Amino acid sequence: MAMTMTGEAVLPALQADVWAKLNDPAVLKACIPGCQSLETTEDNGFVAVAKVKLGPVSATFKGKVVLSDIDAPNSYKISGEGEGGVAGFAKGGAVVRLETVAEGTKLSYDVEAQIGGKLAQLGGRLINGVAKKMADEFFANFAKEVGGTPA
Repeated sequence: MAMTMTGEAVLPALQADVWAKLNDPAVLKACIPGCQSLETTEDNGFVAVAKVKLGPVSATFKGKVVLSDIDAPNSYKISGEGEGGVAGFAKGGAVVRLETVAEGTKLSYDVEAQIGGKLAQLGGRLINGVAKKMADEFFANFAKEVGGTPA
């Protein structure tokens, strides 16, 4: 099942500070809902373990993420995939852009993902709802890390 999602958040911080925190594994681990571990790799990426609950399905995903098309401190592309055992798999990517605005920094993202296995059987509305909730939770946590609440 394919899924797309776009969004943005205005963060009350300088663009350089937001960029630094977007690349800090300790900050990301604290902000990603259900994240149990997150470590950097040698190839501009991370390996992660996250526990995710989607409706009746709960799974621990192990995955790898690689950053590419890096234009510091403005944008990068995230590509990754994760395995959740019998729950299924997820793979996809996102383009993340930062822009200085009067209130601080606008972070925008475009996500494309594919999921399979039991997760795909849950239906698009449930998956999209949970994905949106997780994105909102991430940005609320991330805004606290950079010093405020998202506008």
